[in-house]
Amino acid sequence: MTDTQRGFELLGKGDADGLRRLLEEDPSRAEARDASGVSLLMHALYRGRRDLAELIAAKKKELDIFEAAGLGKLERLKDCARDSAAINSRSNDGFTALHFACYFGQPDAARLLIGKGASVDAVSGNPMKLMPLHSATSARNLDAVRLLLEHDAPINARQQGGWVPIHAAAQNGDRAMVELMLKHGADPKLANNEGKTPAMVAREKGHVEIATLLEK
Repeated sequence: MTDTQRGFELLGKGDADGLRRLLEEDPSRAEARDASGVSLLMHALYRGRRDLAELIAAKKKELDIFEAAGLGKLERLKDCARDSAAINSRSNDGFTALHFACYFGQPDAARLLIGKGASVDAVSGNPMKLMPLHSATSARNLDAVRLLLEHDAPINARQQGGWVPIHAAAQNGDRAMVELMLKHGADPKLANNEGKTPAMVAREKGHVEIATLLEK
């Protein structure tokens, strides 16, 4: 087994002590990427292990723009954003830095990126076809949702499966987010590819009050 494979294996097991020992033996192992080019650090974030992502970050020579956005490392993000081409570039799995800031709960990073020209309507370069608003909504990141809507993010943009952002807010039972989206022109009558409106999705999840609100 290669060092790269070992790092991903330890991460998969959630073995913080083993991963720490591996990186202390050779800090260059923190630079590992999978066959698709996605970094070990980003895999840690995807698994909800920010603690391990921080451990990996401490051993890396420097973070790329996607890692900096996902971790909310604003000073490094400012450095990365000096390269205007990087701001709207896409990661190896198809997302912009703004997608990551929105998904991983980093509204300050999102604000910085938008201020530097990040596209609020950027579509992910993968089958999910996500915009940053979809990412923020699915992550229940109300601050990022508000920020994106204040910068005219398309409220009724569709992602894979025909879902619009308010579908996810309804599914999550997030009343504050649903109300915010309705205020910004979300159409509660839009159905996804399965013919389900946001109200129907909310009712399926037991969010009766949300469903009633959407049916008014």
